[in-house]
Amino acid sequence: MPYEQQPPAPMVVPRFFVKQRITLMINRYEIRAANPDGSEGPLMALAEQKRMKIKEEVRFFSDESKSRVVFSFKARQRLDVHAEHDVFDEYGQQLGYFGKQFGASLLRSTWNLAAPGLQAVGRERRPFIAILRRIWELIPYLGDVWVPFIFHFDFVDTASGQVVMVSERVKAIRDRYDVQVPDPRLDFRVAASMAVALDALQSR
Repeated sequence: MPYEQQPPAPMVVPRFFVKQRITLMINRYEIRAANPDGSEGPLMALAEQKRMKIKEEVRFFSDESKSRVVFSFKARQRLDVHAEHDVFDEYGQQLGYFGKQFGASLLRSTWNLAAPGLQAVGRERRPFIAILRRIWELIPYLGDVWVPFIFHFDFVDTASGQVVMVSERVKAIRDRYDVQVPDPRLDFRVAASMAVALDALQSR
């Protein structure tokens, strides 16, 4: 069935922004809606990634008080490059999953993304930038120097080739991403989890 004829996901957000905050032991990400004029809107979720955990887990809170977890993603295995991650709603029901394709990612980061009625693959848009980043990381001393490479990801439906999700990194001191989701089958919570993972897990 063409995706235009399939029911939309329970929570559809066509565009949002992801902004990183860095603290000593926790990475935090703000997920904000996009206003009609393209500016940043209200806070939709606040994500936290605790570093050095044996099993990767990122929780998304409803606001700054962190009193309510509204969704999360968690690795199926202990930390490794093949780990797949499940996305759950606040009641523990699975919404979708994603995982990195290790072999393909050696030259160009590639991810699998799935949700009900949807299978997609996401790749770095520019192969040249992907290779340049890898070369930089291998050079002694330079690999430890932070360089704000601008890289984007395009996710396409494996059946139709249509664009499902786009994450574009914006030039900024801290990591910031403009995320567009033209496919209404992709639930916002799965899209937001994938968008945060593209930053939090990219070096894995």
